[in-house]
Amino acid sequence: MWIIGGDTIVAQRGRKPKPTALKVLEGNPGKRLLNEKEPKPKKKLPTCPEWLAPEAKIEWENTCTQLGDLGILTEIDRAAFAGYCQAYARWQEAEEFINKHGTIVKTPSGYWQQVPQVSIAQTYLRIMSRFCEQFGLTPSSRSRIIAESKGADDDDIMEGLLSFGGDKNVR
Repeated sequence: MWIIGGDTIVAQRGRKPKPTALKVLEGNPGKRLLNEKEPKPKKKLPTCPEWLAPEAKIEWENTCTQLGDLGILTEIDRAAFAGYCQAYARWQEAEEFINKHGTIVKTPSGYWQQVPQVSIAQTYLRIMSRFCEQFGLTPSSRSRIIAESKGADDDDIMEGLLSFGGDKNVR
C-alpha cells in the first residue's frame, strides 16, 4: 500500500487493465461495463523525438500513422511509443551483428562462447513484445480489434464508439 498526498493507493493485482478504446474496438468480449470516466486524450499524433536512433525514427514513421488511424495512438502515448521504437532499433542492431558475425565465438582460451548480442537481442525482443501487445502490433492482439477504415463515414468512428452506449459500429 502506498500513501501519496494523504490518499491511500492500493496496488492492483492481476492483469493490467486494458484501455477502454481497445475494449470497444474488440467488441467488448467480456461484456463488462466500460469505464465511461476513463481519460480520453485528444486525437493528435505524437511528434517523433529527435533523440531516437535513425532506425527507431524509421519504425516511428512506418507505424505511427497506422496506429493513429485506428485511434490507438495519441499524443500522450509519445514516451511509450518512443520506447517501443527505440527497443526496435536496438533489437535490429543486435540482430544485424548476429547475422554478420554469428552467435558464438571462440575465446582466446579455446572455449566456445555465445556473443553478448544474442542476449541483447532477446532482451529487446521481450521489451518490444510488451509494447506491441499494448499498441495492438501483434497478430493476436490485432485479431481482437474491430475497426473500420478511416473515412467510412463523416462521423468520427472512434468518437461514436466511445460515446454513450458505445455500440455504434461494434459487431
